[in-house]
Amino acid sequence: MTSWTRILCAAVVSGSCAGLGSAAALAAAARVEGKAGIRPINATSHWLNGDAAGNYEGLDGTHTLVGFLTNQAASIFWAVFFEIWRAWRGPARPLPMLRDALVLSVVAAAVDYGATPRRFTPGWELVLSRWGMAVVYGGLALGLTAGAVLTQPYRFRRPRS
Repeated sequence: MTSWTRILCAAVVSGSCAGLGSAAALAAAARVEGKAGIRPINATSHWLNGDAAGNYEGLDGTHTLVGFLTNQAASIFWAVFFEIWRAWRGPARPLPMLRDALVLSVVAAAVDYGATPRRFTPGWELVLSRWGMAVVYGGLALGLTAGAVLTQPYRFRRPRS
C-alpha cells in the first residue's frame, strides 16, 4: 500500500474520531452555556439552511444530519493535513501528537473564522461563545490525537519483504 493511501486511510480514522470529539464538545459546550446540546450541530447546516439553523432545537435530516455530516467531512479534511504532518514527523508518543493536534486545531480555527466566507464557517458562532468554540476545537484536537494513536502502528509498520 502506498504511503498516500496510508495517509488517507489514517485521515479517515483520525478525522472520524475528531468529528465525534468535536460533536461531543459542541453538545457539552452548548449545555454548559444553557442551550440545547443539539443546536450547534444543527447550526453547522447553516450553509444550506441559513442562520436560522442555529436556533433549531429539534432532530431532523435537514439540520441535524446535514450538520453532523458537514462536521465529519470538515474534520476529515483537517485530518488529511494532520496525517501528512504526522507522516513527515514520524512515529511519536501521544503527548507530542496532542501538541501537533492542538497546533492544527488553532490553524483550523484561524482558517475557519478568518479566511472562510461566512456562509461556509462551521456556524458555531450562531450558538456558542468564543469560549465554547475554543472547547470544540480542543475536542477536535483530542479526537485527532485519539485517531493518530489508533492508526500509528498501521501507518509506520514496515512492509513485509
